Amino acid sequence: MTIGLICAIEPERAHLGRELTRARSELIGHARFDSGQLDGHDVVLVGGGMGKVNAAVVATLLLDRFRCRAIVFSGVAGGLDPALNIGDIVVADRAIHHDAGVIEADGLRLYQAGHVPFINPTEDLGYRVDPQLDARVRDRLAGFPLPPVSRAAGGAGGAPVIAHGAVLTGDQFLHDERTRERLYADLGGCAVDMEGAAVAQVCAAFGLPWLLIRALSDLAGRDSRFDFAAFVDEVAASSAAILRHLLPVL
Repeated sequence: MTIGLICAIEPERAHLGRELTRARSELIGHARFDSGQLDGHDVVLVGGGMGKVNAAVVATLLLDRFRCRAIVFSGVAGGLDPALNIGDIVVADRAIHHDAGVIEADGLRLYQAGHVPFINPTEDLGYRVDPQLDARVRDRLAGFPLPPVSRAAGGAGGAPVIAHGAVLTGDQFLHDERTRERLYADLGGCAVDMEGAAVAQVCAAFGLPWLLIRALSDLAGRDSRFDFAAFVDEVAASSAAILRHLLPVL
């Protein structure tokens, strides 16, 4: 089974790309797709670019043109849960578009992407990881050791925590403490990103499994842009390490 691997930006992709063997590249649209083997598993790796549209484009190509039977997004994200720190890992069990819904007088009323309550109503909100895949992932990661994140990369000296929970997705880089607190209060997500729910939505349309692995490069507050630049490379390595550990159970 070929597995599609998506990263948004080069520091994320590079950790996986240099480990590919038997690699061959194909340029389609804005993205380069590298087919090869990673730790003996057939994969197609792509740096898709930031944002939901870019993620949806490359996810669709991976599933339709490259016939991938699962997609994993590996990379960094902003932290929402105040119990988590820079360098901790979030493995999604659910992905939600936090910027989709109905705009009313008092603001955005969140609703399932692609739906409007009075046109095509639904009780769904977000997309859940396949329960059997989720169980395999949790079992595989139980006790998995990760090296401490260096203090230079925002670490506190301990090993990163691996958390399982919701990832919230929107087409904005979150750089505001009040918005971070509101999103956490409203939806309880562990992390916020710019691509994950779009990948999940595409996979749901094809009826195929997906997984998001996000290392926290910042805490989505007023210092997030500075934290991201300083810490992205090291924490992205942790996300890549977890992805490689999970390949046998995907």
